[in-house]
Amino acid sequence: MKTDAYAASRLSIAPMMDWTDRHCRYLHRLLSREALLYTEMVTAPALVRGGALHLLDFSPEEHPLALQLGGSDPVELAKAAKLGAEAGYDEINLNCGCPSDRVQSGTFGAVLMQRPRLVAECVAAMRDAVDVEVTVKCRIGVDDQDPEIVLPDFLGEIANAGCNRVTIHARKAWLQGLSPKENRDIPPLDYDLVHRMKAQFPALHISINGGVTSLDQAKAHLDAGLDGVMIGRSAYHQPSDILCSADPEIYGTGTATDPVEVVHEMVPYIEAHLADGGRLHQITRHMLGLFAGRPGARQWRRTLSEGAARKDAGTDVLHQALASVTPLAQAG
Repeated sequence: MKTDAYAASRLSIAPMMDWTDRHCRYLHRLLSREALLYTEMVTAPALVRGGALHLLDFSPEEHPLALQLGGSDPVELAKAAKLGAEAGYDEINLNCGCPSDRVQSGTFGAVLMQRPRLVAECVAAMRDAVDVEVTVKCRIGVDDQDPEIVLPDFLGEIANAGCNRVTIHARKAWLQGLSPKENRDIPPLDYDLVHRMKAQFPALHISINGGVTSLDQAKAHLDAGLDGVMIGRSAYHQPSDILCSADPEIYGTGTATDPVEVVHEMVPYIEAHLADGGRLHQITRHMLGLFAGRPGARQWRRTLSEGAARKDAGTDVLHQALASVTPLAQAG
C-alpha cells in the first residue's frame, strides 16, 4: 500500500538530474522508510511525443515517490501527468525552478516564474487529469524580479488553481549570467521570505529548499512553522547523515538505520541488476558517500570506485570495500 506523500513531505529529497535515478532512490529508501523521494526531472514532451515511458520505471519499494515533470503546455503536461499516475506515482510535481539553458529553451523550469498564469493553467489541467496530488517546485523569483512582489502573486495563482503543496527554493534564479551550478550557490538565500509566505498563505503546505545540510537545520525550519524541508546535495553526498536518523527524528517513528546493514540489503538488488545486464558502477556511484566523514570512508570510496569500473565487476567489490569500514563501525 502506498504511503501518503503529503505526510511524507515533512522531509523530502530533491529531484537532481543525473543523481536521483531509480538506483539512488532505492538506496535512499533503505536508509529512510518515511522520506518523500523525487525522480529526476522528466520532460512532458519526452513522455508524450517521444514515448519514452521507460523513464517512468521504478521499484515498488521506492514509495512514497513523486514524479517531477518539466513542461509548459497544459495539454501535454496533463497527458504526461496521467501517464505518471497510471505508472503508480504518489505525486506529480511541476518544475518551475531549474535554471539551465536547456530547460529555458523548452520554456519550462525557472523561466515559468515569469508566467504565473500559465503555471496555474498547467496545474489546473494536470489536476483535472489525475487523482494524485499535483505540486509545484519554484524559486523565489528570477533575474530582476522583486521576490516580495512576484512570489506572493505566483503562490496565489497556483493555489487558486488547486495546488495545495509547494516547495520553494529560497534563492532567485539568474537566467542570464550564472550557470546552473552557480545558481545553486551564488544567489543569496532568503529563508525569512519563505517563512513569511507560510504566514501569508497558512492553508498552503510549504516546504523549504536550498542550503539545508543537516537534520538539525531541517528541524529548526519545521519548528518555526514550515510544513516540510527538502534537502538536495547533502542528502546525496552524505546520505547517512541526513537519512539514517530521519525516521525517528523527523517523523517520530522507527529507529535509526545502519549504513553497514543497508549495504548488505543492497546486495540482492545489485545482483538482480547485474543479472539483467547492468553494470555495478551504475548503482555504486550513488553509494560513495555512505560513510562520509567516518573512519575508513576514503578507502571505501577508492575501493568502490576503482573496483566498480571493471567490466566484470560484481558484488565482491562491495564486500571488499565494506571491509575497510565494517570493523570500525562495529567498534563504534
